[in-house]
Amino acid sequence: MARMHTRRRGSSGSDKPTADEPPEWSDVDPEKIEERVVELAEQGYDPSQIGIKLRDEGVTGTPVPDVKLATGKKVSEILEENDAKSDVPEDLRNLMERAVRLREHVNENPQDYQNKRALQNTESKVRRLVDYYRGKELEPDFTYSYDVAKQILEA
Repeated sequence: MARMHTRRRGSSGSDKPTADEPPEWSDVDPEKIEERVVELAEQGYDPSQIGIKLRDEGVTGTPVPDVKLATGKKVSEILEENDAKSDVPEDLRNLMERAVRLREHVNENPQDYQNKRALQNTESKVRRLVDYYRGKELEPDFTYSYDVAKQILEA
């Protein structure tokens, strides 16, 4: 059983309902959806945030429950086609942000052993994810360090 840094068991969530086509009430033009996705990416939103914004606000007032059903492409695929993709995958970027925040906290509070442990766990997750992405999304010689993460996040 693969438990990562915790004694608890994983919780199984509910699955998304299987649907072949978007619902009738959401009849937004796929090209408009793609334009909006690129527009939101240029404003600095991550793919998951873009999906949430389209679900809640929609395009021209009509919500888009599922970008992939509406356009036939994932948000990340649309961004790749329009050269709006970020350098670092979103999940890795989020973990790096957490690691940098924890490192700064631990430097200011050296007695905080609980967060020292949290930093070790987070950094090992980052390294594991870097191994996964190395060569595909990241440079073949990419290695994680606090300074590298700080540079990436400032860019």
